[in-house]
Amino acid sequence: MSDTKLHNAIIVTFLLFFATITVGWVGTMQNPEIGENLMNLFEKEVADQIQGKESPDIFVKLFFNNLEACILLFLGGASFGILTIFIMSLNGIMIGAIMEIVAKDHSAVFVAAAILPHGIFEIPAFILSGALGILLAQSLIAEWYNGADAAEDAQKFGRTFIRYVLPLVAIAAFIEAFITPVIIHLVA
Repeated sequence: MSDTKLHNAIIVTFLLFFATITVGWVGTMQNPEIGENLMNLFEKEVADQIQGKESPDIFVKLFFNNLEACILLFLGGASFGILTIFIMSLNGIMIGAIMEIVAKDHSAVFVAAAILPHGIFEIPAFILSGALGILLAQSLIAEWYNGADAAEDAQKFGRTFIRYVLPLVAIAAFIEAFITPVIIHLVA
């Protein structure tokens, strides 16, 4: 895996992620019902499962939830990238919609406090996982057309995932469980 290929995949994934955040934000501004539906889905799938729990339990739940998303982003490359692109887009749209809903009732400082402390680790983990998924898709296509070794590439991508994504997800979950709530409380 060349650094150029990884950098290009990161750029593509970054652009897709932030474009879909914009779609979620603007779509919710135009049709608040969409945002409310996405917020209800988020509450059902994530927030309800951690509400009222102690920080260590929240950490574990967030870690495994985000690790699962990152694994799906990476292994989604085996679907020739379709699953990777879908999951990245869905996450971006959901984040954009939730940001719009929260921004209606809270200040920009509150929104930043709710996202940035853990987001500076979590978002790069998602983007890198998506980039690795795109590279896996490219490798499978190359194997199909010219006999390249996709299995060897997948091992390299897996090592990169373990070396970088796993620690980013763990740090993000720790910050989101133990630090973000304190910061939100200070700015609320």
